[in-house]
Amino acid sequence: MPPSEDSMNSLLATAVLAALEAGHRILEVYESNDFDVEVKGDGSPLTRADKLANEGITQALAATGLPVLSEEGRAIPYGERRDWDAFWLVDPLDGTKEFLKRNGEFTVNIALVVGQSPRLGVVFAPARGMLHFGDARGAAYLVDDAALLAKAGVSMKEIEARALRLPRPKSDRPFMIVGSRSHGSPETAAYVESLRAAHPDLEMLGIGSSLKLCMVAEGAADAYPRFAPTMEWDTAAAHAVVLGAGKQIVRWEAGRGPAGPVVYNKEDLTNPWFLVSD
Repeated sequence: MPPSEDSMNSLLATAVLAALEAGHRILEVYESNDFDVEVKGDGSPLTRADKLANEGITQALAATGLPVLSEEGRAIPYGERRDWDAFWLVDPLDGTKEFLKRNGEFTVNIALVVGQSPRLGVVFAPARGMLHFGDARGAAYLVDDAALLAKAGVSMKEIEARALRLPRPKSDRPFMIVGSRSHGSPETAAYVESLRAAHPDLEMLGIGSSLKLCMVAEGAADAYPRFAPTMEWDTAAAHAVVLGAGKQIVRWEAGRGPAGPVVYNKEDLTNPWFLVSD
């Protein structure tokens, strides 16, 4: 059975505190010279920080009794997970390439997926001291307080007291598109150019990890077109934040445009192309 509505606040608190602890583990590695980098079968990097974060998150979420599907956990066959009513979808260190570049653009992503939709999401950027969290059916929030988020034993009550509801009031800024720093595509570039007539002040910002989705949720960016591959664990947590902030994510088909919702726990965990926007 899926979790009850009454349990959602408790589950969100569990995910928030697990993300903060994982972020602290990641920063210990980030501030050292011991990354212990391996190369996975798909050619992507894996560090000691990925492993430590995954270990901590998995242990924390185990107390909820819900299954966990993590990028750095065991591969779970579709036959085992297709009947899950709800599960945790985790990327313990999203943006490992940015982590290795030491540019701070990496996150901890924890989502609760109910059915095939992200319900709760937590995105913590430890090097930036920024925490986004939200309920797709309720609201989304930002805590931008590095000192508080670095505090050992911080409580959910303290976090909620410092949280700003999203989106923030719109500022006087150019029309902003965010895109991947490491994974661009010609189709994305063409889409951006197609908007310039309507938005001559358009600016394009490249940034790593799920921070791109969070910028749209905040109102700091107007759109994030992702016309290149991602995986479900890359987006689910920030997807919930986007929905909680009243924004949307839709599948995008080349030559046709919007094509329905982005869903999760598919047999193939690769995401379709998508667009995040108001």
